[in-house]
Amino acid sequence: MGAFSEAGTFIIQTLLELYLLMVLLRLLLQISRADFYNPISQAVVKVTDPPLKPLRRVIPSISGIDIASIVLALLVQFAAIYLICLINGIAPVNPVNALVWGIVGAIYYVANIYFFTLLVSIIVSWVAPGSFHPIVLLINQLVEPIMTPFRKLIPPIGGLDISPLFAFIAIEVIKIFIRNGAQALHVVPQLVLGI
Repeated sequence: MGAFSEAGTFIIQTLLELYLLMVLLRLLLQISRADFYNPISQAVVKVTDPPLKPLRRVIPSISGIDIASIVLALLVQFAAIYLICLINGIAPVNPVNALVWGIVGAIYYVANIYFFTLLVSIIVSWVAPGSFHPIVLLINQLVEPIMTPFRKLIPPIGGLDISPLFAFIAIEVIKIFIRNGAQALHVVPQLVLGI
């Protein structure tokens, strides 16, 4: 791989991965019913609205889940796979494989989003408990739906909430299954965002 193709791959992966993050955050914030008026939510909406508005005219939401956001996330993955192949002189991947790889990559990326938001939530709860910063509020709203089942199963021990530990374990187990599934599907990690 030459310097130009390596630099091009890095730029494509970085830009599309950042955009994929915005699209998936929008989907997850909608699912968790996070505060729409939070400035961070507003920024995510502004960044993702241009391609989502036309998609929403064609693709309706189902049971409160924004299917257009899912389709956009897969399109971003699909574009990344094809652009990286093009830059590196690799024959384009079969579209069905690219779609399956995109799905695997998006699911893995969602697991990573939850892992890191949960980690930030825990650190902030130690460093600045009771903080009302917009980012902190949004992170707490994002992780609350995944933490609620764990908190119901595992009560605090001596005032210490150990349920995040079990949430981390569950997320890592999910990521292991996704990685093994990706290997079974012969996913090329360099082509798929998030893996």
